[in-house]
Amino acid sequence: MLLGTSVFAQQTSDAGYSIYDSSVIRSKNMPQQTEFWNNAYDFPAKPRNMWEVGASLGVFTLSSDVTAVPFTFPNFSVHVRKALGYVFSLRLQYLNATGKGQNYLGSLNYFKNPAWNANLPAGKRYFTVGYGGVISDGFGNTAGSGDVVFYNYKTKLQDLGLQGLVSLNNIRFHKNKTSLQLYAGAGIGATIYKTMVNALDESGNNYAAKFNALAVKYNFGSYKDRKDIRKELKDIMDDSYETPAEGQGSRRQKLGDNTLRPSGTILAGVAFKLGKRINLAIEDRHTFVKDDLLDGQQWQEHAWGDAVQTRDFDSYNYASIGLNFNIGAKSVEPLYWLNPLTYAYSELNNPKHMKLPKPVFDDADGDGVVDQLDREPNTPAGCPVDTHGVSLDTDGDGVPDCKDKQLITPTECQPVDADGVGKCPPPACCDSMRTGTTASMCPTDYPSLSFRGNSATLSSDVKSMLSTVASKMKANPSCTITLNGYPEASKASQAVCQKRLEAAQRYLVENQGISADRISTNCEVGGGDKNTVDVKSN
Repeated sequence: MLLGTSVFAQQTSDAGYSIYDSSVIRSKNMPQQTEFWNNAYDFPAKPRNMWEVGASLGVFTLSSDVTAVPFTFPNFSVHVRKALGYVFSLRLQYLNATGKGQNYLGSLNYFKNPAWNANLPAGKRYFTVGYGGVISDGFGNTAGSGDVVFYNYKTKLQDLGLQGLVSLNNIRFHKNKTSLQLYAGAGIGATIYKTMVNALDESGNNYAAKFNALAVKYNFGSYKDRKDIRKELKDIMDDSYETPAEGQGSRRQKLGDNTLRPSGTILAGVAFKLGKRINLAIEDRHTFVKDDLLDGQQWQEHAWGDAVQTRDFDSYNYASIGLNFNIGAKSVEPLYWLNPLTYAYSELNNPKHMKLPKPVFDDADGDGVVDQLDREPNTPAGCPVDTHGVSLDTDGDGVPDCKDKQLITPTECQPVDADGVGKCPPPACCDSMRTGTTASMCPTDYPSLSFRGNSATLSSDVKSMLSTVASKMKANPSCTITLNGYPEASKASQAVCQKRLEAAQRYLVENQGISADRISTNCEVGGGDKNTVDVKSN
């Protein structure tokens, strides 16, 4: 077993670790790994994988009753993440952020918000716009003008949440690994916050007069003048945020002087792998809190001079960019960076652990040639065959050697009977004597064969001429021929001559069915053209 483990450990998978490396397997998972090594279980144990720790900086924005001021700092988060599988992981994240808001429209119905009502001069409180534009304090008294405020806030917020993340693209069927990871998730947590408003200037006086003058100048906040209003508000106001916003006192759970509320989060992000232990992540998360006072304002303006409580809970968004680091010894990368199909595809393509059955090659006719290569699948028992499983027929008469009673039947005696025995014709001399006629003469108009260079290969033209020679020999079964070559005196030239003659003779015998005893060969030094072979009748 130890020897097998040592050998297997050298086989490193493209997944980034050896599937047989026991150092990345937890002790509680070793029984499964051992069964896998012994082919008793199909699945290897899950390897120990690294933890991810990370930090990010980002843009924090409240979604509430007061218009948010974008790009407030500092905002940061830190987290720790652990993969529970190749797709799902858990992340614990801490967020620390500051959000600001500033309305560019003046509000008359501020009197129900104690953070603003308490900081206006006595006698000017509780005035609202009534029907027809009349200013009333709610007790029958009227005034020539009403105070306005421009709602603002500064919220310092922290939350701690546990999130479940799902990797969307690490299971890949056509690619081993990727350097880009898409993920999404959701979670629950707790949010603490403290909200302040900027109601007093640096001398401790309220902004009532300055706000009213600004509201009159811009006709209570016309949309076309929003940029100018914001600019003048910035010039008018300091950055003190000295007044606690409305918090409903004991009705909210507290942690110190902060309000504590439960929260829920959804998120999505993309991570770019920079190395085995580091990646860059861009993420956007949105958190919902069952609270309408993150901005210190829960009262909505009505044109007829009333103020009603809203039912729209506030939420906040955190768009960030950060660096994540993988930590841990004797561990593989976080599983959400690995493709779980890698080992399976690797084993199919190049088996190293697969238990393959012993190959079985059938030979139905028992001739020693497997069925996949046997061109004659039903060879009779006891018949010798060639390498293709075809019964041997030495004389080419169509009767296999195992049944041929005349193993070598001359060409002139063929065709043969079922036992391979041929019927040879009487000699030509005897026929002449019996009939009183002269025996026919053998053909003499045989062609010459031409070769190129020192080649002994038969060209298509040479084969065609040899076919003509064979036809004449078959028509005259008593005639024989001599193949004459004319080499130079060198041994090399004579060797080439001999090869050419043997090639021509072999073609006549094996391809044209002419008996070898009817063909003789002769290399005659200097008798003619060295690249020519003459066919002569004997």
